[in-house]
Amino acid sequence: MKFNGFIAAIFLAIIVAYFIPQGNEILPLKTITDIGIGFIFFFYGLKLSPAEFKLGLLNYKSHIVIQLTTFVVFPLLALLFLPLFKEGINSEIWIAIFFFATLPSTVSSSVVMVAIAKGNLPTAIFNASLSGLIGIFATPLWLGIFLQKATNFEFMDVLVKLCLQIILPLILGLFFQKFIGDFARKHGKKLGFIDKTTIILIIYSSFSNSFTSNIFTAVSPLDLLKLFGIVVLLFFTIYFGLSLLCNVLGFDLKDKIATQFCGTKKSLVHGSVMVKVIFGSAASTGLLLLPIMLYHSLQLLAIAYFAENYQKKVIATEDEIVHNR
Repeated sequence: MKFNGFIAAIFLAIIVAYFIPQGNEILPLKTITDIGIGFIFFFYGLKLSPAEFKLGLLNYKSHIVIQLTTFVVFPLLALLFLPLFKEGINSEIWIAIFFFATLPSTVSSSVVMVAIAKGNLPTAIFNASLSGLIGIFATPLWLGIFLQKATNFEFMDVLVKLCLQIILPLILGLFFQKFIGDFARKHGKKLGFIDKTTIILIIYSSFSNSFTSNIFTAVSPLDLLKLFGIVVLLFFTIYFGLSLLCNVLGFDLKDKIATQFCGTKKSLVHGSVMVKVIFGSAASTGLLLLPIMLYHSLQLLAIAYFAENYQKKVIATEDEIVHNR
């Protein structure tokens, strides 16, 4: 599955959910996706390379900027848009935007795009991996602070669910890494098919519940337009803001690429898993996934374009260094 194929499959799942929303009744999708979530993080633990993780550990300036952007700047920017929704923190559209803003960075696409752009790959691998681990705690913590009054959100209940469905499989994956870690990394693309299939099933199940409950009929076209505009604005604000900050901090070109690409990314995998673990089978789960799905498509298309441009700059810089020697 290439990235564009994955995006196409996501939107196909939504279309199928609209016309055939009875999938949750026909198949035990809850059980299937619960097992799939366990496998996603078990494989994540298996494929987490200790050598690459250690190699990226030294570039502390980039790590601080990326993690602060992912887990502090993004949520704070989302809070600035709260006055645009008259229901305040009770607005399901704003909750969806805030949920997406608290998510960790992607793993695979961050690393792939940094590699294409010829950026600092060890830094990208370290931060993508670290972000996923921090997000297990940071996302529900942010939600707990702002959503306890608006929803029935219980931080400790969510933390227990996360431990059972995410942290336990992750620890098992890390434990078995010495036995089958090399095999998992070698067959990473094939194992990734299980990840993507699980995500597509979660999206289908979530949107089926939303369509059955007519949740989208209660959302005005203006609010949906706001959502789309905010998602686009957040991406470009973060991307170009990080570019300026990297210049101020004196990052070299390769560190700048890794910082911009990792700092702007948000994980659809974690979003799909978190929405299921935190919000269960609530009618609004399809709506909650909408911002991260839009952002996922945008970040892949935009970063792919920027990666090509950066690749040319890096090659030109390296050629100039060789020529000057």
